[in-house]
Amino acid sequence: MTPVRPPGADASSSLVEPLFARSHEGDPSSPDQIGPALYAALDLGTNSCRMLIAQPKGSQFLVMDSFSKTVQLGAGLEASGRLSRASMARTIQALRICGKKIERHGVTRMRLVATEACRRARNARDFIRQVRRETGLALEIIGPEEEARLAVISCAPLVKPETEQLLVVDIGGGSTELVWIDLSAVPPDDRAKAIMRLHMGFSAQGEGPVARVVDWISVKLGVATLKDQFADVEDDAARFALMSWFFEENLASFSPYHAQAKREGFQIIGTSGTVTTVAASFLGLRRYDRAKVDGLQMTSTQIDTVIRDYLQLGPEGRRTDPRIGRDRHTLIMSGAAILQALMRIWPTDRLSVADRGLREGLLYAQMSADGVLEDGPYL
Repeated sequence: MTPVRPPGADASSSLVEPLFARSHEGDPSSPDQIGPALYAALDLGTNSCRMLIAQPKGSQFLVMDSFSKTVQLGAGLEASGRLSRASMARTIQALRICGKKIERHGVTRMRLVATEACRRARNARDFIRQVRRETGLALEIIGPEEEARLAVISCAPLVKPETEQLLVVDIGGGSTELVWIDLSAVPPDDRAKAIMRLHMGFSAQGEGPVARVVDWISVKLGVATLKDQFADVEDDAARFALMSWFFEENLASFSPYHAQAKREGFQIIGTSGTVTTVAASFLGLRRYDRAKVDGLQMTSTQIDTVIRDYLQLGPEGRRTDPRIGRDRHTLIMSGAAILQALMRIWPTDRLSVADRGLREGLLYAQMSADGVLEDGPYL
């Protein structure tokens, strides 16, 4: 039986879209799979360490095992510019578990990446060497463009045929990536396929109709770093308002910031623990159900209602709310502030909720490069 996770704790709990499938997840008694080589994708972010182990199957992949742990690697980074000893120790402990899973499954192909916290920390290279020495895992620090690109391709199955202008938003712990894509020149039935080809790069053309990346930005504010910026503001509602407006100010260099998006043909896809938590709260889920969350369409009014409910609960109410989860309650308002800013800038009827992200993108890119996925509806 697939274990239930709290909202936002693991962005891949029960993959049901045609691109992804799942089997034996988290079951230590399951025998190692005999068949095609297994692949691993690990995402070490500012707040969480997450990993998927999967096997290619047709045009999909089958998830064999997963791991998710809140490690708070970026705790204190805003003030010191360095990863603390305590945060590194927590993270290495989690990475040891990942290493054991990789070894047990006999994984032969993997990408183990670190993002914003390690991009910013002055001692990140020392930390990477320590990880290699103590766990045997070779982490690589990827740039913000690759992080954004991998998040985009993981969301391709959620792109509607009628979408002509697409905004994909990935709200992370230390940064938020936004990618604006023009699909107007792509036939409706080919739009998801065109998005998938972006795994080769935002400027890659390839054959067939092209998804044109109008602009992308990596804002160095995520749920953890934005919270830290306003930790000294005592009033809950005032802190939320300040975070939302501050995030918007940091979007000024994003060229579509001034765009007047038409409601018709415009789609926003949000991928992050924040977005899935807001969706779970809207649905009233006391136990998270990915099948109900991934692909959900939420109106701006519904999102605002959930956020107002969070504000009325206050810090203590959010801490004990089972819809939010114990690993998310201190970060949900900074994430909600980012989400509200986006819905304010580009007024739209709906947000598409994506319970998928960097790990799925890493798996797809590896398998696509190796040619082990059959041609399918999203390739």
